[in-house]
Amino acid sequence: MKLYNTLTRQKEEFVPITPGKVLMYACGPTVYNFFHIGNARPFITFDVLRRYFEYRGYKVKFVQNFTDVDDKMIRRSNEEGITLAELGDKYINEYYTDAGGLGVGKATIHPRATHCMKDIIGIIENLIEKGYAYESNGDVYYSTKKFKGYGKLSHLPMDQLESGARIDVNEQKEDPMDFAVWKAAKPGEPAWESPWGVGRPGWHIECSAMACKFLGKTIDIHCGGVDLIFPHHENEIAQSEAANGCDFAHYWLHNGHINVDNRKMSKSAGNFFTVRDAAAVYGYETIRFFMLSSHYRSPINYSKDVLESAKAGLERLYTTKNNLIYNMKTAGGKLSTEEETLLPELDAFKERFLEKMDDDLNTADAVSVLFDLARWINTRLSESHSLEFLTKLKELFEELTDVLNIVKGEGQTEIPEDVQKLVEERTAARAAKDFAKADEIRNQLAEMGVLLEDGKDGVKILMKRG
Repeated sequence: MKLYNTLTRQKEEFVPITPGKVLMYACGPTVYNFFHIGNARPFITFDVLRRYFEYRGYKVKFVQNFTDVDDKMIRRSNEEGITLAELGDKYINEYYTDAGGLGVGKATIHPRATHCMKDIIGIIENLIEKGYAYESNGDVYYSTKKFKGYGKLSHLPMDQLESGARIDVNEQKEDPMDFAVWKAAKPGEPAWESPWGVGRPGWHIECSAMACKFLGKTIDIHCGGVDLIFPHHENEIAQSEAANGCDFAHYWLHNGHINVDNRKMSKSAGNFFTVRDAAAVYGYETIRFFMLSSHYRSPINYSKDVLESAKAGLERLYTTKNNLIYNMKTAGGKLSTEEETLLPELDAFKERFLEKMDDDLNTADAVSVLFDLARWINTRLSESHSLEFLTKLKELFEELTDVLNIVKGEGQTEIPEDVQKLVEERTAARAAKDFAKADEIRNQLAEMGVLLEDGKDGVKILMKRG
């Protein structure tokens, strides 16, 4: 399997630190509100990466944190008149609701920054002792000039990074590029005791501490959105490698941006959508399918037309599943000689699917393989086949869709009474050679999402998802 490594800017063969095991860290949400569709992309992308590793036989230890202390959370807790912990509890539960709807599984561990304060303080003490950080009036800053590798992830020279740096009012930095790893408490803010006085951690240091605590000093994969490359991930590398004296992560994976109607998503532009709002219109599974229909590193555009197209594509796959279930109800018998000759074609679909997924998690092309498989299956369903053969089709279809965690809903197993009645009326019209009426009924059924296949063994009813 090859993955594009942001650190080296090339695809590299994935070689884990320990054979058969994967240590993986993903930056999670700041839990002060419902998460938006931009947040959903890394959650879905790296959920699939984890699922694919597990499908390939790896044992994955996956850590995704919750940032439950920062300026936004403090403001929101004050607005709602609840404690920081209560706000965190509330929106962590809302995260699980939306993530579960999107088919995103829980991480092996979901640490909260406020539950790891001892570890955060410990790594800051380590950095000060080694000369990489310094205390200034109750704040603690990381000295970027002390770390020779600073900028290696973003691939920007120090002079370009410096041009974008600034010193905020009341900050006592030695250099504009330095960043806070500990912030002295302000009046009314939640705070923790530390060797430098009461305060709270900076954002970047939280992830360094939690990754080390739960995965170790060096991990296989660190991932997140492309917007986190600088400064967040760059600063994580600087902190972790300075403190631990070894590589932090071997592979850095980043997903592309999401635009809304070809514009950057923002509240001020009025094009900001939470997953909860989008799911109320299109359904959670449609959102997941939309995300997986593009390569994770490519920017994608969220719009009504694109979501409608994703919904239609997902329905096509459900139709195949329903067709299989319906045909299996009346089929019987063992694999025939003719059917055995078709099995290599079936195997080829799996090989193509794995080839795409092995190529930097190319879910877009993997989805195309699923559509090709669906067409192949539907063609077979226009003929009579044994139950054993149909079972093999269904098993492969479900195996591959399960890798992406789509098409998980129940298939249509019963033909609704109103549909059955119309089919009988059409059959009677055809027997009476009233083909105009038969065509009228066929069109009516098509509008209801029901397709008919006329064959030598009679009519087959192909139901879309109910």
